[in-house]
This record gives sequence, C-alpha cells and structure tokens, in this order.
Amino acid sequence: MCYHTSVPARTELKEIFDYSVITEQWKSHYDYLNGYTYAQLPILRAEDPSAIAAYNWGLVAKWAKDKQQADILRKGCLNAKSEDIWETASYRDIIQEQRCLIIIDGFYEFQHINKTEKIPYFIKLKNQNAFACGGVYESWQDPTSGEIRNTCSIITTPANPLMAKIHNTKFRMPFIMTKKTMMEWINPRLERKEINELMQPLNEDLMEGYTIKKFNPQNQ
Repeated sequence: MCYHTSVPARTELKEIFDYSVITEQWKSHYDYLNGYTYAQLPILRAEDPSAIAAYNWGLVAKWAKDKQQADILRKGCLNAKSEDIWETASYRDIIQEQRCLIIIDGFYEFQHINKTEKIPYFIKLKNQNAFACGGVYESWQDPTSGEIRNTCSIITTPANPLMAKIHNTKFRMPFIMTKKTMMEWINPRLERKEINELMQPLNEDLMEGYTIKKFNPQNQ
C-alpha cells in the first residue's frame, strides 16, 4: 500500500499545472512523509479545479459520530482500494463526485527478502518530478467542538510488473495518472464505468525505482 511519500514544493507543481492553479495554499516540501502522521497533502478537487488545497491524509467519513471514531477511521483510510471502492462504507458515497488529484513526487515501498529483511525503494516517474495520484476527499465536522477536518485518501490499484517485484507481499501501487488523464479524473460528469476504466496500474515503462538507505518508519 502507499503509506510513505515524497511531496513536491510549490515551485515543482508547475510541471503539471499552470500558475493559475498553483495558489499560496501550498508551499511545503517533504522528502519523506509518513501517512500515519496524518499530515497535509496538496490536492486538486473536482469541486474546485482552479486551486490547490491542503487536505490531511487519512479520510474521515462524514458519518463519523465523534472524534474517537474519526481517529479510528483515518488510520484505516490512508488508502482506498480501487477494486472495492464503490462498496466500502467510507468511499461509496463520495467516489462518484468527490474525486481529487493528490500531488506527490515519489513514494517509498519495501521489498521483502525474507521474514526479517526488507529493502526500501524510492519510486518515481522517469521524465517528470511532480505527478498526480487519484484520490477521494471528504470534510467532517466534530459535533462537539465544531472543528472541521478536510481529509483525503490515495487510491491504490494492483501492482504493475515493476511494483510487483518491489512490493512483493501485498502487490499494490498508487493509482498514478499521466498528464493526459489526470484532469479527466476530476471531471464531475464521469460515469461509474468511465471511473473504473481510469483506475488502472500505470505502465511500468513510465516508472523507475531504486534502493535507498535503510530506515525504520512506523506502521509500514
């Protein structure tokens, strides 16, 4: 699954968006971001495709009854599986209309050599830095405090051949889009069949992965 990413700075977003979209809402850069910190990610939403917004990683469904349930939900909703997204309680009411682009410049996965040894890899696109993953988003309001949480999940697909070699236990990868398809993903007029047709593994020829220095992130 995709729990560890690298997030581009505002200046890198010009590779995939024009400057009218790149607002002041996003300036941060992270070489490494652990999903279990529930930090903010830069996203472009279907409801407002004219501006980058900052949403916390780990989706909280609108029906969460209190903060305790919200905290439980976000831990299990860093990723949304493409194969059952239409049936999963946290996503089935939002996949039709609340789709987004989640912008990263790479992600980390672990190749298992045996039961105890894991080799970390960094994976990116070959010919561009920033790129978009397909996601969904939601806003939840705490009924007690009135706090509003804006949250999102990265959609994952079955692994392509490159990712099957690297992520060789769960065989998953982020749903990555090309520049050609990313704006189509946030088209609010898409039908279910068209949405499903887009949620496919990216061609491995467009990607590259290389080993990096070992580290021990939590909840990997």
